[in-house]
Amino acid sequence: MWSRSRRLGTLEAERGERGLRLAKRLLARERGAVAEALNLVDDRRPEARAAALALLIELEQALGFGGPPRVGLSGPPGVGKSTLLDALVRRARARGETVGILAVDPSSRRSGGALLGDRLRVRASARDPGVFLRSLAARERLGGLAESARAGLFVLAAAFDLVLIETVGVGQSESEVADLVDTLVWVAQPGAGDLLQYMKAGVLELPDVVAVNKADLGAIAERTANELAAGLSLAERAEDWSPPVVRISARDGSGLADLEDALARHRAWLAQHDRLSERRRRGRDAAIRDFLAREHGRVGVEAVGGLAALDETLRREPDTSGFALAVRLGEVIEAALRSRSGVGR
Repeated sequence: MWSRSRRLGTLEAERGERGLRLAKRLLARERGAVAEALNLVDDRRPEARAAALALLIELEQALGFGGPPRVGLSGPPGVGKSTLLDALVRRARARGETVGILAVDPSSRRSGGALLGDRLRVRASARDPGVFLRSLAARERLGGLAESARAGLFVLAAAFDLVLIETVGVGQSESEVADLVDTLVWVAQPGAGDLLQYMKAGVLELPDVVAVNKADLGAIAERTANELAAGLSLAERAEDWSPPVVRISARDGSGLADLEDALARHRAWLAQHDRLSERRRRGRDAAIRDFLAREHGRVGVEAVGGLAALDETLRREPDTSGFALAVRLGEVIEAALRSRSGVGR
């Protein structure tokens, strides 16, 4: 008779094989694998862990720092992000590109699920096999990204030509999505607030492109665009990219070609001097820090030398899968905490 540990090891191996098979189907762009993979990485049950981890590590290693463009849309509620998303999807489909979309919604307090849901989002996705949309509930992370957003991004990046992420648009979502995507578009509302408010919120330090929606309002939209352009010129940024301000109307389509041109120019800028891999590596590191802080807290991170030691480990392993590295570092932290408490002696 097998021992319990041997049986568990066999189960882990079988689940890992499931994840690898699913990864191969995704990389072959099998549409039916997308929903299955997203359900797996959003599954919180312990028995799904091995399969999800094998899937994500395989996808991350296969994609490396390549794969399709990853574009985030953020901005305050009611600014027209969903209408803009719909317009961008329609234009991408007209070019023959397939599109995967993650829409992070506020959570239902009763069910924990997304309040808005797929049905209210992108009209262009209806019955179109080249478009896939998944709504993710932010759960208790009001204003932040759902925990499964990064995992979902890799699933969609394996299967589609373009990945779009729309956030809740409040709280910490702008900074979190900036770590997740290649290009962050901040959608502004004409006359919604003065320049000082934008600067105090730290918003102007994050976007790569700013889109002032509802340009059909005329002078007020032009004034907001000019104010934002002035503020962006003063904002402290770690990179030498100057975010363009584009006036658009998601409703009537004006300015969308200019927005797509701005996205293309930022993509070309990222392609120079290894900037894209640097940005994605920073995103990987930010995700690992966030995971370890949430799972183990300050005491756990300090048990392995604190943030300085953690950052040194991340620097030494620039090309290691972020999912694999997060799990491994978590195991190191747990071992250190057990040693401190005397457990297992």
